[in-house]
Amino acid sequence: MSSPYFDELKVSLLIPRSRTSTEANRTGEWSFSRPAYRDKTAPCRAACPCATDIPRVETLVAEGRLDEALAAILEENPLPAVCGRVCFHPCESRCNRSELDEAVSVNALERFVSDREAVRCDREEVRCDRGIARAEGPASLGDGAAAKGSVAIVGSGPAGLAAAYFMNALGYACEILEAESEAGGLLRYGIPAYRLPPAALRRDLARIEAAGARFRFRERIGERDLARLRSRFSAVIIASGHAKARSLGVPGEELAEDALGFLRRTRLGGSEPGHSSARTGARGKVAVIGGGNTAIDAARSLVRLGCEATIVYRRRRADMPAFPEEVEAAIDEGVELVETAVPIRLERSPAGISLSVQATRPEGAGLDGRPSFVPVHGEVRVLEVAAALCAVGAEAAEPWMKPRESALSLRRCAIELDGPAAPLAFVGDLRGPRETVADAVASGKEAAIALDALFRSGRDSIAGETERCRVGDGEGLSMAAYMGGPKAAPSRRVVAFRDLNTDYFRLSPRKVGPVIPADRARDAFAEARDGLAREDAIAQASRCLSCGRCNDCDNCRTFCPELAVRATPEREREIDEYHCKGCGLCAAECPRSAIEMEVQAP
Repeated sequence: MSSPYFDELKVSLLIPRSRTSTEANRTGEWSFSRPAYRDKTAPCRAACPCATDIPRVETLVAEGRLDEALAAILEENPLPAVCGRVCFHPCESRCNRSELDEAVSVNALERFVSDREAVRCDREEVRCDRGIARAEGPASLGDGAAAKGSVAIVGSGPAGLAAAYFMNALGYACEILEAESEAGGLLRYGIPAYRLPPAALRRDLARIEAAGARFRFRERIGERDLARLRSRFSAVIIASGHAKARSLGVPGEELAEDALGFLRRTRLGGSEPGHSSARTGARGKVAVIGGGNTAIDAARSLVRLGCEATIVYRRRRADMPAFPEEVEAAIDEGVELVETAVPIRLERSPAGISLSVQATRPEGAGLDGRPSFVPVHGEVRVLEVAAALCAVGAEAAEPWMKPRESALSLRRCAIELDGPAAPLAFVGDLRGPRETVADAVASGKEAAIALDALFRSGRDSIAGETERCRVGDGEGLSMAAYMGGPKAAPSRRVVAFRDLNTDYFRLSPRKVGPVIPADRARDAFAEARDGLAREDAIAQASRCLSCGRCNDCDNCRTFCPELAVRATPEREREIDEYHCKGCGLCAAECPRSAIEMEVQAP
């Protein structure tokens, strides 16, 4: 039976096909816009004090190119084994992935890349952690360092080590003058072994020495030595850190021991507070006054030495400047936390020390934006403890270690210029209130860039050169950008989550290295967290959205109706300008916001 409906279904099965090329049409000449590949800044990189190119590192790890991943980290940070363990990873707090499911475990991946190097060296019997060459005694001060282009660095903490590493990279000879018998400063004597094992520190130190730094130990520099140093070296960098404990300012404060001194003795195998042997297992209650990372490190160390640790903090737990995961670990291990309590008196008692604390309550906000806490009069309690540790902060050991008001002030370092004398740079804790290892590394890098700009082009060039290599909307400076490496200076534009095409991303879980159970962790100073296994690391790196950077997904070539996107032998993408009609499909389908449409000039 025939009907109009069935007649309409009678269509031809012949498909028309052109017998000639349409290349001569040159549709690109008709367009008003054209796609362009523009590397932008990922928010994780903008948040990293060291300006590490995190998306590039994660892409390399995901592809199994681990040696290249380590090289990419070392462009901006010479301490990957250290930072992979102790960094407070602000990068993860700005990770766009966290708006999809959970942030990428950037810190764990940095540790994995560094630890993998150690495993490879052990397997191939290559010494990655050879010892540091030693030259001791004041007679060696400045020997052979009179030539232009040599730099003296006072202190071998993270800021001094980074300054030496980057000054070496820029072609300067560096001597690190260290008052102690070993290099590392706070990394060696202030961070417990359960957070930073000595072997991890040794690997990073050996790499810095291999890059050209020369270490001189037992070189205690005083104010009178500065003139001699400034006459022998092209520049002097003061990186001695904060070594003097701040005062509690209460009666009997001399009864409390400096927490940093306790941590130092613990690392060296000394005795615990109360003059008991560090390894006898003798029990006793010890109060730790403060709420920062030093207080947490001291409390967790006390637990491992067989003591009962109680942290006394004047604010609430939520206000503690210590890393939240460290606070949580301390409490899991049995550390008691006494919140909203400020010490007002220490006295000797039969038990050891009577610590009187007064209750506090929040009232308004302080200059730092955190809530201010005021005493609650009449609410006083007494804690009977065997000993007390003071961890309320530290400051420069000598007044001359602080930059003068006339110094050229940069973001993370300060430089004094006094006529013909060699410039004097202050880095690390001496420059500002931020006291993390990553900030110290960033400070040493900024000093290296600023001094090199000063030597090359004069004082007026410093601000422009440091600004040129600033990454995104953050404060981190890129040494790769300063030295002009390929793809080293992406656009300042920071990629937001809304800029991404998330249709191409699958949900996947975040994973970090397993934590040793608290009951086992309390028994020893072994590392409290294990690293990622290789398969977990590659899976975790594959979760990176590679914000603002092409990672060869090839959506642009797949969706281009004109076949106008081409791949180059260097794994780049280029646009055939004669045939791209500017439809924008490639930009719309790019998951990572690595393509943007540009209006063509008439």
